Amino acid sequence: MTLNESTGLLNTSSGPNGNEVVEINTPPLAPHDSHEETHMLNTEVLRDAIIGLADGLTVPFALAAGLSSLADTKLVVLAGFAELIAGSISMGLGGYLATKSEMEHFEAEREREFYEVMHYPEAEEQEIVEIFEPYGITHKEMKPILDKLKLNPALYVDFMMKFELSLEKPNQYRSITSAATIGSAYFVGGVIPLLPYVFSESTTTGLIYSSMLTLIALFFFGIARARVIGLRGVYKSAFHTMMIGTVAAAASYLMVKLTG
Repeated sequence: MTLNESTGLLNTSSGPNGNEVVEINTPPLAPHDSHEETHMLNTEVLRDAIIGLADGLTVPFALAAGLSSLADTKLVVLAGFAELIAGSISMGLGGYLATKSEMEHFEAEREREFYEVMHYPEAEEQEIVEIFEPYGITHKEMKPILDKLKLNPALYVDFMMKFELSLEKPNQYRSITSAATIGSAYFVGGVIPLLPYVFSESTTTGLIYSSMLTLIALFFFGIARARVIGLRGVYKSAFHTMMIGTVAAAASYLMVKLTG
């Protein structure tokens, strides 16, 4: 008979002498195949691009709108691009540090898990049993798999990292790609609301065209974001994104106007 065909982990059958024969089919835990790595990387890059674009479209737009009340286009452009450069660097560094922290967390957890596998094998074995019990796999049925894992401590640790802690090893270049993606996306998004001021003689004209251009960009960004993350209300997401940008710009404009 075949046991747990859906998981493909354990097959049992009758041998020629009537004895039960156990076949273990353990899928490779690491490294992942190239297709899966590419898929993971693309997902992470898209997430970073969304973060960078969202802030890039909103923060410089709000700053430029606020400075528009001072009626000096040169000031708006200079201050806007200064913030854009500083913001891109800051966002990139933030992404770099965040991903470095993820990598350090993974390595720390892996060291801890390796220690537990070597010093508390019974407890780790029980944890594996508890992981698969909800799927109808008993301790007796797991015994061949447990015995095989014990022969390879590194594989044992990889197994626990994946199934107990749900942690995947981060890509070694993840921190660099994250910093570059977030920083460049922030810069690209921030250029959009500033461009109209470069070609406008008055801040009023610049604000009008900047608002129109940025709101259109926010609308399409909201649609793209909803499709990427799989939201059903695509246009609702686009509307919410536009509203966030509008509120931020209006608040900034009124604040500068009142204090100026």
